Amino acid sequence: MSAKAKSMYIEDSKFRYTWREIKRNAGVYTLLAPFFILFTIFTLIPVLMSLPMGFTNFNLVQAPKFVGLDNFYALFLEDEVFLKAIQNTLVFAIVTGPLSYIMCFLLAWLINELPGPLKTIFTFVFYAPTLAGNIYTTWQLIFSGDAYGIANAYLINLGILKGARQWLTDANYIMGVVIVVQLWLSLGAGFLALRAGLQGIPRDRYEAGAIEGVKNRFQELITVTVPAMGPQLLFAAVMQITASFTAGDVGRFLTAFPSTDYAAHTIMTHAFDYGSIRYEMGYASAICFVLFAAMLICNWAIKKLLGRYLD
Repeated sequence: MSAKAKSMYIEDSKFRYTWREIKRNAGVYTLLAPFFILFTIFTLIPVLMSLPMGFTNFNLVQAPKFVGLDNFYALFLEDEVFLKAIQNTLVFAIVTGPLSYIMCFLLAWLINELPGPLKTIFTFVFYAPTLAGNIYTTWQLIFSGDAYGIANAYLINLGILKGARQWLTDANYIMGVVIVVQLWLSLGAGFLALRAGLQGIPRDRYEAGAIEGVKNRFQELITVTVPAMGPQLLFAAVMQITASFTAGDVGRFLTAFPSTDYAAHTIMTHAFDYGSIRYEMGYASAICFVLFAAMLICNWAIKKLLGRYLD
């Protein structure tokens, strides 16, 4: 059999196997269908439409007009606020991305060491903030700019501060506050994936590690636990990077919009400004295109870094 015929035979076998598995699991796909239909209509199609829209001038009233690279020239050469947004986004992502990822893993690992009922309780406690509704009101009370704000009151009583600080309106403090709140909200799907990954590691791997000379929990973590969690580590890393790059609601809800000196203005906030307020959809799509490209590069780098754990 020639190499070409053999390749075609293998591809045909894969197709038939895949189709057989789809028919065998028809009930599962039926249950998943509503989500995938809604995801396709309201997420996938708009995302695919936004990519070419970045090369147009579109205001939702008139038909899109092709302008080539004009939107991108304006972004990088004329829009000073966008350049500020890039700086803020990079700072935000570099700080919150790795920190939230490490927090997710360490907390998932520590919770996994607890007895059965406590695992469920602490998992819910740390995951609950991502399910909360109007959590920003609570943080606004904590960082209120008067002497009755919780943070100011405690720091004044301890003698650390002599007067109230304007945490949410002073450009010197805004980014720090937003980072703190984002870290508090960061234990989401990535955290749950790591918890599930830790629970799914067979006990015989740890027993084999002990036979091979693993003497303490730290060695066990590095040589047994981490290599066994490749897919979960990659998924959590992608989720944390995505959350860091697309963060915009935290700064927008905590501070004024726009924030003082654009201190909390991120790329996502800039896209919201032009897309949802000014209705300059072509320009907003160009902003999202830049953000999408940056996220692709970071996700590619993370996959390369963690790829050795996927084999």
